[in-house]
Amino acid sequence: MQDLFSIKGKTALVTGGSRGIGEMIAGGFLASGARVYISSRKVEACDAAAERLMKTFGGKCISLPGNVAELDGISALVETLSGQEDKLDILVNNAGVGWGAPLEEFPEVGWDKVMDTNVKGAFFLIQQLLPLLKASGSAEDPARVINIGSIDGIVTPTFDNISYGPSKAAVHHLTRVLAANLVKDHITVNAIAPGPFPTWMLSTAVGFGGATDVDWEQVAQRNPRRRVGTLEDIAGVAIFLSSRAGAYTVGETITCDGGAVASSHH
Repeated sequence: MQDLFSIKGKTALVTGGSRGIGEMIAGGFLASGARVYISSRKVEACDAAAERLMKTFGGKCISLPGNVAELDGISALVETLSGQEDKLDILVNNAGVGWGAPLEEFPEVGWDKVMDTNVKGAFFLIQQLLPLLKASGSAEDPARVINIGSIDGIVTPTFDNISYGPSKAAVHHLTRVLAANLVKDHITVNAIAPGPFPTWMLSTAVGFGGATDVDWEQVAQRNPRRRVGTLEDIAGVAIFLSSRAGAYTVGETITCDGGAVASSHH
């Protein structure tokens, strides 16, 4: 029982790991003794985040820059990782984008970019990492895939981010479909649907344009818990799903939102 939530010695890949929720999960994994690869599009940002994470949490964090919204980028990433690891214990599909525009003017590029990154990219990364995940998974300790969805895929979002909610609803259902397919291979697939966290992405959505001086207190007051999420909140769910404690949880989408969905009135 002492090791119920242990992920010590496991190897993880977190996409979109250079900031926001991805960086929080990577930090939680490192603090728990896992070896973590982080990926993001911008090389400098990815390298800097890996350094920052190791400085803050210790452990080994390896930067693997790449664009997981494109098949070429996915193949390159998988090839690099396969050259360094013969198995992967945990995959966190966190890379995600939004696109804000009024419905009447919503552009095709905003539709495609969101769907390609959030849904298509997640699927093909899982597909191409199957050999490494299968090499890790056993009946006692399955390999874990954690897809980061959103409460916007469960309830109607308040922002003009038309393709984002549907893309996350697709992530949640893709999670169930893949969970059913891969459970026989000792790979569990689950999703986490975060509510408001103090991230660059949310700051753009609430109209602050990615600024760091966001009035998070204002965002917090709209949440039933009267706060935004923290590293411990999101990393806690991810660690549960990656440990012995989560080994029998399959195909679930778990909200991590301070009660936002439970309290939503329609």
